[in-house]
Amino acid sequence: MSSFTEFLTQVSPELLPGRKPLPTGMPADVVPHATTIVALAFDGGVVMAGDRRATMGNLIASRDIEKVHPADPYSLVGIAGTAGIGIEFIKLFQVELQHYEKIEGAMLSIDGKANRLATLIRQNLGAALQGLAVIPLYAGFDLDSAEPSRGGRIFSFDVAGGLYEEHGYDAIGSGSLFAKSSLKKLYRPGLDGTAAARLAVEALYDAADDDTATGGPDVIRKIFPVVMMATAEGTQRLSDEETAGMARTVLDARAERPTP
Repeated sequence: MSSFTEFLTQVSPELLPGRKPLPTGMPADVVPHATTIVALAFDGGVVMAGDRRATMGNLIASRDIEKVHPADPYSLVGIAGTAGIGIEFIKLFQVELQHYEKIEGAMLSIDGKANRLATLIRQNLGAALQGLAVIPLYAGFDLDSAEPSRGGRIFSFDVAGGLYEEHGYDAIGSGSLFAKSSLKKLYRPGLDGTAAARLAVEALYDAADDDTATGGPDVIRKIFPVVMMATAEGTQRLSDEETAGMARTVLDARAERPTP
């Protein structure tokens, strides 16, 4: 069986994120939630970035959660929503892709990977209807692309597992409205990876400026967004020094032109 989640459904369905029994009441009020994720396609790949804050109601549950991870050697996944279930989703998705490759001896296409992730979300619908929703953002380099410069692809999902391909850029989470508005003004085709990464950091800054659930760069604690890229060479995470430099560039520019 090439699908690990299908195998788990038959053998131990209670281990799947969406099959676990939930407490009575509204569990969404007492669990940390993760926000905000952005993704941009650039010339030769795709970049994904996430802020580091998780909230629980009006409280900051964590200042340094990591919401963006490699799904496999050529793709990335980020999560918004219930943090614990989201991290579990990422781990299960990583195992799903590894399992398929070991059984079939070949890697799934990027469309196949996105469809597998949509299936995982669909299986969590019961928990989502009780307030424990998880929405991922998936992006990667399409190894089958006829034009490597346009190999970066981005996929979004809805809570019922609906799958949609986005073009250019996308954002999810409570700060996504503000992040998308920022990218709408700044994004342009043909960016290189460095420019795309800086725009991602700037979009997260704009989201944090208007959304209390999104964390901005914390220069005191040295906590900055997680920024990752996927290209034909594979996935890589920008170093803390690189991300800090981009964040400080954004902060310096805003200090020169502060807005109300």
